[in-house]
Amino acid sequence: MKIIKQLFTFLLIITSTTSFAQNNAETRIDSIMNAYKMIGLSVAVVKKGNIIYTHSFGLKNVSSSTPLSDSDIFRIASISKSFSATAIMQLTEQKKLSLNDDVSKLIGFTVRNPKFPGKVITLKMLMSHTSSLNDSQGYFTLDSINPNKTANWAKCYNDYAPGKGYQYCNLNYNMVGTIIEKISGERFDKYIKAHILDKLGLYGGYEVGALDSSKFTTLYEYDSATQQFTVADGAYNPRTAEINNYMMGYSTPVFSPTGGMKISATDLAKYMTMHAYYGKYKGIRIISKKSAKTMQAPVSDGEGGYGLAIMTADNTLIPGELMKGHTGSAYGLYSIMFFNPKKKFGIVAITNGCNVVYDTGFNPALKAVENILYEEMIQ
Repeated sequence: MKIIKQLFTFLLIITSTTSFAQNNAETRIDSIMNAYKMIGLSVAVVKKGNIIYTHSFGLKNVSSSTPLSDSDIFRIASISKSFSATAIMQLTEQKKLSLNDDVSKLIGFTVRNPKFPGKVITLKMLMSHTSSLNDSQGYFTLDSINPNKTANWAKCYNDYAPGKGYQYCNLNYNMVGTIIEKISGERFDKYIKAHILDKLGLYGGYEVGALDSSKFTTLYEYDSATQQFTVADGAYNPRTAEINNYMMGYSTPVFSPTGGMKISATDLAKYMTMHAYYGKYKGIRIISKKSAKTMQAPVSDGEGGYGLAIMTADNTLIPGELMKGHTGSAYGLYSIMFFNPKKKFGIVAITNGCNVVYDTGFNPALKAVENILYEEMIQ
């Protein structure tokens, strides 16, 4: 009886401590939301491989006053790139391609910087943003860089040699998505669903029309001049006409491999945990440990150390912690997914609209949220 009593007391203390931490975190986050005029915010915290906390604050839709819930999904923007990189690592493990392959041979048209025509642009260069490409001609169609389709293709290249500089470029990853499609023989969105999402038991995807639209979180863009939010109507464009006329191995940017994943914060946290555990989640291996470490290893100094769709934030996101992950911003949305592969914790935070002014490489509102959750739930 004495042992049972002690156990009950211990559990009561643990429960009380956890509740206090959660209440404290939520009070502090409410203050951050007010300061940055956040419309909605969804968060998830992982510790030792398990999700220990999820919560959604604010609104999913302003006009209907619909509260945001943990099951609602967002277009997460550039965190999407890591799904494409993960798929490439699967294909390299199957010996279907190599990170050192010439992009021209993989994609089916010439990809060469005209200022350095003898320098091969490799798949690894695309994935690490060291390809010397830029987004000046747009990135929602491969026509912008295909010499057979446009006379302005040379403008897509910078003045430095491939592999010798860093510039973040969305076109890189829409090309990566196209290569996944050409090499696998599966349409890009279907490949990601079958080989990553379904294996991990996650709800989400790149094709808008294949998802439950009632789960879409409305995104809001903030106009600093008018100090008003407006609905970003293009965020969930189904691109029906383009998909109906889809050309395998070329139309891939329709799905935006560079930024088009739709998923909840909770499910994104599960995916993040897979990377924190070097390619494995709850007994399910998605990529090898070697592949996961390759993705996380910095290739350039850009973004604090950019690998293959994984950034390094050493003491710059959370003081004293070396974090790995990615951020995203588009259509008014801001997202952040960072984990510590050594200590096995991670935090996801996504907002569907806020008023921010950048002073560092991170959205200050989401950086504050990350630190609050770290201090209250992890530290």
